[in-house]
Amino acid sequence: MLRPFSEIHALAAERKGGMQELEELLSEPADPKALRALGDDRWLAQMSKRVFQAGFNWKVIESKWPGFEEAFEGFEPARWAMASDEDLDRLLGDRRIVRHAAKIRSVFENAAFLRAVAEEEGKPAGQVFAAWPDSDYVGLLDLFKRRGSRLGGATSMYLLRFVGKDAFILSKDVTAALIREGVIDKPASSKSALAKVQAAFNQWRDESGRPMTQISQILARSVG
Repeated sequence: MLRPFSEIHALAAERKGGMQELEELLSEPADPKALRALGDDRWLAQMSKRVFQAGFNWKVIESKWPGFEEAFEGFEPARWAMASDEDLDRLLGDRRIVRHAAKIRSVFENAAFLRAVAEEEGKPAGQVFAAWPDSDYVGLLDLFKRRGSRLGGATSMYLLRFVGKDAFILSKDVTAALIREGVIDKPASSKSALAKVQAAFNQWRDESGRPMTQISQILARSVG
């Protein structure tokens, strides 16, 4: 049985110097209307940014990002789903970006993924993702892992957090808090473990009235 989230919140507040100090560290998910309005080009851009940042210096990617936007011509999925070998060769010689062949190909593959979802659902893929129930967040992570390119694990969690979808991130500190609370006994990688994490977040969300984004941030700040 999970202990009341109010006790975890109090622990985090104590570690951060008080309730007000803790609240100032928390962020809100995007307004649902704004999230629905986010175009698939922006979803592809965010997918690509998180893929390129994975295992790399985030500040370098951020500083080069205007060049990425230029090189990938605004990340329009229809354009890159039909990318050619010539496009790959050109991008591999483009100094505005990080020239990593597998990650460049992932832009093409994720463009095709977005186009496929849009065709299947009869509406932009971003609207499908925006409407995905928060109570099945791990289902959306699974979709990205199965059908996207290089979008497994933390990459898709950071993607969803940065586009503004209500999202938890299984960072080292969040994982430590979940182990402490008895939700899991080791880092969650299996579907069954992720289901336990989802159930815990759903219970704490219903109890506290807070979005998963803030629950995740509070859990992280309740650790050592």
